[in-house]
Amino acid sequence: MRFMTLYKPGRETTAPPTEKEMAAVGKLIQEMASAGVLITTDGLQHSSKGARVRIERDGKFTVVDGPFTETKELIGGYAIIEVKSKAEAIELTKRFLGAMGHGESEIRLMQDAPAFDARSPQFSGSSAKA
Repeated sequence: MRFMTLYKPGRETTAPPTEKEMAAVGKLIQEMASAGVLITTDGLQHSSKGARVRIERDGKFTVVDGPFTETKELIGGYAIIEVKSKAEAIELTKRFLGAMGHGESEIRLMQDAPAFDARSPQFSGSSAKA
């Protein structure tokens, strides 16, 4: 079962995680990678470097540049893991939050197979018709 965990730190800052947080998270990432459950993970930069894009029912787009005011809802990073159960995903997420010392994570079950994988040998961007 593949799960995506979305980390919400509950605050936004331009300061990077502390050395203690980075060491604890680094150790956990290494353990998860060695166990074969970590597919990918990454952090996200400050929302001031991003934008929100919305389409309305009439087809018009609205673009709002960051920073965004609702910091408790901001996603600070993500991980995609492959585990045997939701309970295992929850336990790994608890360990991550313990290493960070703050925030919350949303855990979402992913579809059984990726809808699209650009790295797949079946995909060749050069064969697309213009």
